Amino acid sequence: MAVVVPTLGRPSLGRLLAALAESTGPRPARIVLVDDRPPHDPTPLPVAVPAPLRDLVTVVPGRGAGPAAARNAGWRAAPEPWIAFLDDDVVPGPAWCAALLADLALAGDRTAGVQARITVPLPDGRRPTDWERTTAGLATARWITADLVYRRAALESVGGFDERFPRAFREDADLALRMLDRGWRLTMGQRRTTHPVRPAGPWVSVRVQAGNADDVLMNRLHGGDWWTRAGAPRGRLPRHLAVTAAGAAALLAAAARRPRTAAGCAALWLAGTAEFALTRILPGPRTADEIGRMVVTSVAIPPAAVRHWFAGLVAHRRAAPWTGGPAGDATEGEGGEQVAGRAPFDSVISGN
Repeated sequence: MAVVVPTLGRPSLGRLLAALAESTGPRPARIVLVDDRPPHDPTPLPVAVPAPLRDLVTVVPGRGAGPAAARNAGWRAAPEPWIAFLDDDVVPGPAWCAALLADLALAGDRTAGVQARITVPLPDGRRPTDWERTTAGLATARWITADLVYRRAALESVGGFDERFPRAFREDADLALRMLDRGWRLTMGQRRTTHPVRPAGPWVSVRVQAGNADDVLMNRLHGGDWWTRAGAPRGRLPRHLAVTAAGAAALLAAAARRPRTAAGCAALWLAGTAEFALTRILPGPRTADEIGRMVVTSVAIPPAAVRHWFAGLVAHRRAAPWTGGPAGDATEGEGGEQVAGRAPFDSVISGN
């Protein structure tokens, strides 16, 4: 097998490589680091490769086009029959190499991929923040590529990841649905990997609303029932549309000097925004900082979600349904276990 790690050179990459070096069991045939920093960055990838891995590590350039494109560059540079994809912020368990080989030993001829079991450490002594709860969703999300090994032949059969997904969102669910459509199976393994909560700024929940554009592409490719087939939560987009419409109507009515209409629409906007904020505040630590972030971002998220959704409608208006050709092909547009999309980022979009 080969291990493929798309990376921007974050410090967590060194921790990942150190865990692989210390893992018991036979080492992978190669480790491909895909340097996905902007192509104009001439500096070497900032990582210290542990001595036991130096003969195994290869760095290949990415295009700065996102994790789907980076993973494609990685697996196509590795001839091994199994490709283990790892995110650069995970920590494989102490017996990861041995456990992965055990997972592969149980894979049938039509098994395309085997997922790891993910653990997300949360703080003791307090309730998790909104972002911590979002990341914790990785522990139950299925077919996420934080740690997922795919059969090379299966990747070739569907053309790999669809590079029209520019973020770490929905590209894994899309690939899983295409694998199942081709008659491959996807299973859960026994190996374990830890996914620490990544530091994030106060506006992270607003930034990830860009994933609403990717949901438009999923609708185009897989039909309106993909949510059910992928086991993905629907999120709050309908409510975000209603709240944003109420706010816009209040502004327009005020500009037209229709105070009663403006007041009624403003009341609807305020009620929807308050409900959204409370949904995010009540499960959290309820500190002053967290409450402030939730109130401010609960105002900003609905219009951000709507804006990205409209942008997706425009960007993917000509995307045709996937009909079995390579991912992203102009013709696009024995079944296995059910799949699910990446829950954590959908949780942010839905405000849960």
